Amino acid sequence: MGALGGRLRALAILVAAFAAIAWGASFLPNYELRVLDSVLLYVLLAMGLNIVVGYCGLLDLGFIAFYAVGAYTYALLASPHTGLHWPFGAVLVVAALCGLAAGVLLGIPVLRLRGDYLAIVTLGFGEIIRVVINNADALTNGPKGISRIYRAEILGWTVATPLDFFYLLLVTCTIVFLAVWRLERSILGKAWAAVREDQDAARGVGVDTTLVKLCAFGLSAVIGSIAGVIFASFQRFVSPESFVFQESLLVVLVVVIGGLGNLLGVVVGATVLIVMPELLREYSQYRMLLYGILLVGIVLARPRGLVPRRYDPAWLMARLGWR
Repeated sequence: MGALGGRLRALAILVAAFAAIAWGASFLPNYELRVLDSVLLYVLLAMGLNIVVGYCGLLDLGFIAFYAVGAYTYALLASPHTGLHWPFGAVLVVAALCGLAAGVLLGIPVLRLRGDYLAIVTLGFGEIIRVVINNADALTNGPKGISRIYRAEILGWTVATPLDFFYLLLVTCTIVFLAVWRLERSILGKAWAAVREDQDAARGVGVDTTLVKLCAFGLSAVIGSIAGVIFASFQRFVSPESFVFQESLLVVLVVVIGGLGNLLGVVVGATVLIVMPELLREYSQYRMLLYGILLVGIVLARPRGLVPRRYDPAWLMARLGWR
């Protein structure tokens, strides 16, 4: 009864916290809401990349390609550019499947690569996707991009305002957070950890490292594609300039600075890296210099990330009384 009471108390605290966040967001101006939307979008992206970089220890510098796959899937299936108007839910499923296929296709040729070589190949993959999108004028409208993308509609609810997208992203991030945390604590998660620590030793004790890494790339790509769909429906315009290498680097920074392999670290890292430049806007002339100095300071002060791996969701739940 004591354990049950502790779990109910922990769940009540979490539900109350989410309700307070959702209620408080309704009073924020559009600018602050857009910043929060960006934070949640990068939390979603970073949770996907964290599977490959944090759990498996594989440096992926082309993750933004999956983001582009999801965004252009929505743009092509729900815009006047093609004359199609698929429901948001259907596009989400198709985009997830396209992302899964792209993740597996990337994973197959890099299975034997490690370290710098893996980073170079994934970087090349990301650039290939961007260049293909930029040059496939007949399909993607090239560098001009695709505009007038239809708004997302979910069960009669039109997602149009920054507050609407905040709610959509909050729900999506919560679902993905719980799913990824569950994977982390599963047998697959243990296999990812074994690959991260020593691939040869993992193979020696019977871990199918090929399948394990393919699962990591595939699941990571699915989350990236889902984020791309939400981004396209939010912006209502996509172009190759939204998927440059700097975006991949930013997502990697979120994972590394927040704390490798830690979902709570991902949330903290995205908050810091997205909010910090906004707080420095009044120093526009020196903003990027100050931003860089602060990043260097964070890395030097917290080389293992802002939130060490031991302070994970399980630690948080235990602190809330979950037994």
